[in-house]
Amino acid sequence: MSLPFDHPLLLDIAVLARRAGEAILEVYSQDFDVELKDDRSPLTAADLAAQKVIAEGLARIEPVLPLVSEEASQASWERRRTWARHWLVDPLDGTREFVKRNGEFTVNIALIDNHEPVLGVVLAPVTGDLYAAARGIGAWWQAEEGGDWERISTRALARPAIAAGSRSHGGSQEDSLRRMLGEDYTLQSLGSSLKFCLLARGGADVYLRRGPTSEWDTAAAQCVLEEAGGAVLDLHGKPLRYDRGESLLNPEFIAVGEAGLDWAAKLRDAGLP
Repeated sequence: MSLPFDHPLLLDIAVLARRAGEAILEVYSQDFDVELKDDRSPLTAADLAAQKVIAEGLARIEPVLPLVSEEASQASWERRRTWARHWLVDPLDGTREFVKRNGEFTVNIALIDNHEPVLGVVLAPVTGDLYAAARGIGAWWQAEEGGDWERISTRALARPAIAAGSRSHGGSQEDSLRRMLGEDYTLQSLGSSLKFCLLARGGADVYLRRGPTSEWDTAAAQCVLEEAGGAVLDLHGKPLRYDRGESLLNPEFIAVGEAGLDWAAKLRDAGLP
């Protein structure tokens, strides 16, 4: 099968994400225990199994690049501030959805270069949907391993608009969305980074996130969305950036399908930030 793009590293990371997905599904198919981390977020054997697969795989693929992952000890800011490039990984994004067994969880692997995500892979293990993107080659979707690759793109802001929302982290943002999108917008709830992928495939228009997220929650899907024609912006309308300081928390943000609109003005009109 001929490939529609030439990017060996992206293909290697796509295969690695699928191996991590297999490790997750092994746990998903059985009874499993759930622990709580210090921040009260859940942790399962699937998180740790995927972490092991990804960490070992990245060490083989690009052994000189450091790794930041939700399920690993973090390097100090003194060290991280010297990095030009690093991997940024969430081995299992949406552990709450994993525990609920609703299938809405993902594997996220991103390459950060000069504070920007330049390569990203997002896998939904239950469905097999894999999204892959790298700077300059577009965003692509593969329904199953070995299947054809289809280029994906966002859509122009629809009327009425569709807003993607968090399945487990809902917030009182309806008034803000109404001021931005109009009274007749609809809300579609999804877990994990699948919300970004929905935008990237033209299935929704915006995802407004109030409240905390970590850098590994967004980086891979941001690359996919940007290469599909969208954007991820802080609430001042500036692109979301990474490895900005000691904290690995993101500012509040909005992900959008139509990047060319004046979202900074729309955010101000909605009373944000």
